[in-house]
Amino acid sequence: MIRSVILGAGSALPRRVMANTDFENIVETSDEWIVQRTGIRRRHIASEDETTASLGEAAARAALEAAGLEPGDIDLIVLATSTPNHTFPATSVEIQERLGIRHGYAFDLQAVCSGFVYAISTADLHLRGGMARRALVIGSETFSRILDWNDRTTCVLFGDGAGAVVLEANEGTGTIADRGILAASLRSDGCHKDKLYVDGGVSTTGTIGHLRMQGREVFKHAVGMITDVIEDVFGQAGITAADIDWFVPHQANKRIIDASARKLGIAEEKTVITVDHHGNTSAASVPLALTEAIGDGRIRQGDLVLLEAMGGGFTWGAVLVRM
Repeated sequence: MIRSVILGAGSALPRRVMANTDFENIVETSDEWIVQRTGIRRRHIASEDETTASLGEAAARAALEAAGLEPGDIDLIVLATSTPNHTFPATSVEIQERLGIRHGYAFDLQAVCSGFVYAISTADLHLRGGMARRALVIGSETFSRILDWNDRTTCVLFGDGAGAVVLEANEGTGTIADRGILAASLRSDGCHKDKLYVDGGVSTTGTIGHLRMQGREVFKHAVGMITDVIEDVFGQAGITAADIDWFVPHQANKRIIDASARKLGIAEEKTVITVDHHGNTSAASVPLALTEAIGDGRIRQGDLVLLEAMGGGFTWGAVLVRM
């Protein structure tokens, strides 16, 4: 049985760091208000010369280095983003060019904050189907470009950044002991599309628009939806929460993360938290957190890791992977 194994992970963050106190001169808010409601203390904000493509390239190069591979070893690039460099071509193609890759194929995938979970699941299917041998899966965002900096309920939540992993198709035994992606569950429900959206678009207003969110509604649905897909992957793999070594959730709000972990019975010490210093980086959130936990030695080869995310649409999903 073919398994998609993570060989390496990498990340990239913009140079500029914006603390909560920096918002006090922009909107009516405070560090205490932001931390109490979200757990966020600071985030990175892209400068004019930092884009979704440049951050994605840097994260990809770091992942390749960690995997001990060269760009030419990659057959497929899947980029998860809601903030592409251009309407078209796909930003993944620009990253492909930046890396000097002249073969294989690349495409963008848009599932907002669930983007990386969708992307790694999609790449897994391509690898297991024999269309590629090695893939770069990237989540890269510059959400600061679509924020309304006069809206204190949203502008304090988001940051910019990129994370990436290298996947390789390897032969497994078909058991839970295999390294690689073991189970995945993806969902969406468009009836919630007006709860988290951007009020612009090519085919509607002809403008970029700004992010709009019904925060209470998102919070109300988040925990139940996250639990749904996680229980599904547990069922597919025949495990329980006690069997996982690490929980790497989407870093949107610490209150949502804590509530989800409690409901699922996942111990606090197994949960990777980066929302305090990254903010919500949308599709970059999960790979940024995963890369950090690998880099500091928490997540090691052989560990059973649960990834999950929820985003606008609503979209949500979970992936179980043995490192």
